[in-house]
Order: sequence, then C-alpha cells, then structure tokens
Amino acid sequence: MIKQLAIFVENRPGSLRQVTLALHEQKMKIYAFSSIDTPEFGILRMVVDKPEEAKQVLTQKGFVTRVCEVIAVDVEEEQEMMDSLLGVFQEGNISINYTYSSFGKMSHHPTIILHSDDIEETEALLRAKGFHCVDTLEDKPC
Repeated sequence: MIKQLAIFVENRPGSLRQVTLALHEQKMKIYAFSSIDTPEFGILRMVVDKPEEAKQVLTQKGFVTRVCEVIAVDVEEEQEMMDSLLGVFQEGNISINYTYSSFGKMSHHPTIILHSDDIEETEALLRAKGFHCVDTLEDKPC
C-alpha cells in the first residue's frame, strides 16, 4: 500500500497551482494525481514522495488535507490487465471508490491507483490472484 494525499481546493482559476507550487517550493515529487470538481470545490488526490510532510505544508497554507492508504497495481498489458483487475473485484464483491493511473518513467507502463472500503482485504485478494501491488511509485533504476 502507498499513502495518498487528498486536498480540498476551491473551484477557481489558479487553485490547483497553489498546491503544486507549495510542493514544488519544498522540492517534493508528485507521482500521480487526479482532480474531481463540483461547482464550489474540488478534490485533488495525489501520490507524493513525502505525504505527511506535504500534508503539513498544505495545511499551513490553509488547505484542508487528509492522508489515506491506497493500492497501487502495476499494469503491464493495459487492456487485458484492467479487465482482469475488474473481474477480481466483481468476483470478490468489492466496490471500488475511485481509481486513477500513474505512468512510471522507469517501468514504462502504468500503475493503477485505487481505493476501496477495505484496503487490506482488497490488496490481499489482488496479490492472491497474481497482481503486482507496489509500495512506492518512486522511479528506481532498472
């Protein structure tokens, strides 16, 4: 499992940039992100290299933030793997709350980030079915 940062941002021009600029100023790396909006605010979900420190930095800037665990699954053959992944969830009667992807520079294939109500059970089921769940999205030399 990896840690994800969820940030509530106002739905106005420049608000996402305030988040990325604050992280950039602290030399923090962003490995994956997803943004969902409503008329008044948005939720920016991010996987960063230092989630607890990022939470502190953003909280000091006035953002409401939360850190939670998510599952990251390496996907080598995107279409086949995605269908198989969804099949495991269906068989296990697991609802997925949300999903988004990251593309690793070193692995040359995407990683699917996902969240369910029972992260540990979901990850154990995926591993039992042969999926490669990763504990970091950091680029590592081959």
